[in-house]
Amino acid sequence: MTPARSVAFRLLLEVERGGYAADLLFTAARDLDSRDAGLAEEIVFGVLRFQSQLDFLIRHYSGRDPARLDPEVRIALRMGIYQLRYLSRIPAHAAVSESVQLVRRARKTSAAGFVNAVLRKADKQEIAFPDRGVALAHPAWMLHRWERQYGAEVMAAIAHANLRKPETYVRVPPATTPPEGAEPCTDLPGCWRVTGNLRDLPFRVQDIGSQSIVPLLDLHHGQSFLDVCAAPGNKTAQALELGVDTVACDIHLHRLRSLAGLAAKLVVLDGSAPLPFSRRFDRILLDAPCSGTGTLARNPEIKWRLRESDIPTLHDLQSSLLARALEVLAPGGRLVYSTCSLEYEENEDVVAPYRVTRTLHRIPGHDPGDGFFAAVIESV
Repeated sequence: MTPARSVAFRLLLEVERGGYAADLLFTAARDLDSRDAGLAEEIVFGVLRFQSQLDFLIRHYSGRDPARLDPEVRIALRMGIYQLRYLSRIPAHAAVSESVQLVRRARKTSAAGFVNAVLRKADKQEIAFPDRGVALAHPAWMLHRWERQYGAEVMAAIAHANLRKPETYVRVPPATTPPEGAEPCTDLPGCWRVTGNLRDLPFRVQDIGSQSIVPLLDLHHGQSFLDVCAAPGNKTAQALELGVDTVACDIHLHRLRSLAGLAAKLVVLDGSAPLPFSRRFDRILLDAPCSGTGTLARNPEIKWRLRESDIPTLHDLQSSLLARALEVLAPGGRLVYSTCSLEYEENEDVVAPYRVTRTLHRIPGHDPGDGFFAAVIESV
């Protein structure tokens, strides 16, 4: 049993229980060599990106509803079919035999023969998918929303972009040498695109879309700056490069620990309640909790967990956070509201009641990096 497949199987089970693939892989990769880490990442993200297609193929080859299978059996089959049909350099015998071993090691020995039989039927012969949702490996309701908001062509571009491995960008502080072989981002100082082994890079991995938000604040040395939902701290660190007097907040103490070592005052608070500050701030960033639909290439498990009914609830939270943040914005100050969502209700609809002077959209498949929305709100 290769370490890569063993780790991928374990992590996919953890994702089914509510974990997040990127966080789990970041920890697990420390114990793998670069080749095994790369294969584990390919299998985990590939299975999650194409999950609805893989489940359709399980049903096609087995005649069984994958939702009625034990999770260990379902995941072993997804992994096996993904390697057989979607990867070109994996020997078929390895994909089949190791998937069978995974089931046995998970104490599902009675299903080993079933897994073996299903995977031996799987090949690369083209199979027609039953509908657009399966063909594009996204929930149908999500595609319908994007088509209504952006049009059919952009909707398809977003979906296809979400099925590709995203490029990796890092934030390189001023007067710091960028990684060897990195390429600078156009018109975004400090942003570099990197490839290859990233595990030992002494830089924060931060998407180009995320890095485009802080410049909208127009920060200057000595200004007071409040980051309302700061964790994991990438935007806070970017703002600190400009010498601002920073207060960074989050509702969860364990998330604020990721900001340890940054030159910022850290405060645990609920941003939807009145903020406990006696002063006002020149600049405020509200990078609001959101659906994350702009980051599905990087966080593919979100598309299988999110429900359309979640979006109004998120809108209400975001509206409350924004109203509270504006209460502590100084006269003549500037607030930037941002999300990594593509949904109108979380973006334009939230900022509509206020004096918005500029908006920024980044759309996967059209712009580099993740999808983001930002709005600049000026106080009078």
